[in-house]
Amino acid sequence: MTEEYDVEFVEREERSARFLVRGVTPAFANGIRRAMIADVPTLAIDEVRFIENSSVMFDEQIALRLGLVPLTTPPVDEFVDGDAVTLSIDVEGPGTAYSGDLVSSDDLVKPADQNVPIIQLKDNQRLEAEADAVFDRGKDHAKHQGGVAVGYRHLQRVDVGEDLPEFEDQERQIVRGVIEDDGELVTTSEFDHDLAQRYPGKDVRVEDVPNAFVFHVETDGSFSVEELVTRAVDSIDRRAAELEEAVQL
Repeated sequence: MTEEYDVEFVEREERSARFLVRGVTPAFANGIRRAMIADVPTLAIDEVRFIENSSVMFDEQIALRLGLVPLTTPPVDEFVDGDAVTLSIDVEGPGTAYSGDLVSSDDLVKPADQNVPIIQLKDNQRLEAEADAVFDRGKDHAKHQGGVAVGYRHLQRVDVGEDLPEFEDQERQIVRGVIEDDGELVTTSEFDHDLAQRYPGKDVRVEDVPNAFVFHVETDGSFSVEELVTRAVDSIDRRAAELEEAVQL
């Protein structure tokens, strides 16, 4: 029997989103989270060859900064693990070298943000280098984690009861995430995370909705949230198929 999953976006932007998934177990929800962090490959600068660096910063420090610049990552079928793309930078002072000064050998690969500062150069200072961006996974190095903030919480259902007694003070009741109120999804930030503000003078009870989780996902710009989630689920499906095949041997 096939499980029925239901996905509904609560908030949606290019690099961040909050969405509800119903019909999954806690173990599967955690598997999706881990896959988004560790199993979805991205491109990141791994090796830098300096031609000239007359700045005040050591080669190793600049290489570290270059390695932390998020790069757009094409669809998975364009690359395999270990593939590399060459980028170059050539900036002369006075001025600041930015991530946008990196020139890629592949039109599909470029800095996700153009204004990440690399180094400020003074008069007669120059930075010229070539770098290899390698296709790898977050489980091998954190710079390959396309999901920079990935988490989830139980969806919580609110049951609004009777009015509180006339002279009884209502205490603050803090919840965070998304609540379900009479079938409507409401982010708790709308009422400063305090149920007493949304339901003043009411007896309010909160309970977790079984097998319903609200994910909050942010990417570094390597790809969109939709791509990150899709690639994570594909990686789980692929590993499950590999395990099934291994068991049958």
